[in-house]
Amino acid sequence: MKNQNWILFLVTLALIAAAAALLVRLKHHPQLGRPGIVATPIPGSLQMKIDLPAEVLAFTSTNVPEPKVALDYLPRDTSYAERIYTASDGFRVQGTIVLMGTDRTSIHNADYCLAGTGYNTKQKSITNIPVAGILSGQLPVSRWDLRGVFQQSEGPKMNLNGVYVFWFVADGDETASHLEMMKKLAIHLLTTGVMQRWAYVSYFSECQPGQEDAAFDRMKKLIAASVPEFQLPPSKKF
Repeated sequence: MKNQNWILFLVTLALIAAAAALLVRLKHHPQLGRPGIVATPIPGSLQMKIDLPAEVLAFTSTNVPEPKVALDYLPRDTSYAERIYTASDGFRVQGTIVLMGTDRTSIHNADYCLAGTGYNTKQKSITNIPVAGILSGQLPVSRWDLRGVFQQSEGPKMNLNGVYVFWFVADGDETASHLEMMKKLAIHLLTTGVMQRWAYVSYFSECQPGQEDAAFDRMKKLIAASVPEFQLPPSKKF
């Protein structure tokens, strides 16, 4: 019996060592999967060209260059796109896509992304948005209702709330949870040797306190109309 226990112990150690060696090899020499969004290689660059659609519903839009904070802190092969959508009544939505390369640290937890913005999370939930042309026709998203107190340049402090909607997408896969995305990435890497190339897609709009549901309803329409322009169904090639 003792010999059997020793054999089991040695086999377990061997499996652990083999798994560790595989993780080290895959970390330094990963095979990178396909993006789940439309992305075009840029000659001579580690980044890829990605875009949010310029024309969506009755919104006008403005392209926003990659901010310095992204250039300074994200891995060099991170691809980035940002666009501001504005309705005729002044309602504004900021759309952003962050596409990872070989370094998964391009994709951050949303709490990290909100740090330093002045907003605190009031409520978190996961919901579905009907979107044509994606995996199930229902896009799972995280909806975070935010609140903050901001000092005006002239006058008293102002209470301002916001709605932050986000999800993660890779080739043939999507989730509203950062933790679930990390689990999927690790399992896929261990079972296939391929590192999924995840994108972090987010939409944000400021609103007055108590207007979160109304803002979200308008954001849902914008998201439903824009997502088919950049998010790929698993069988679509580009």
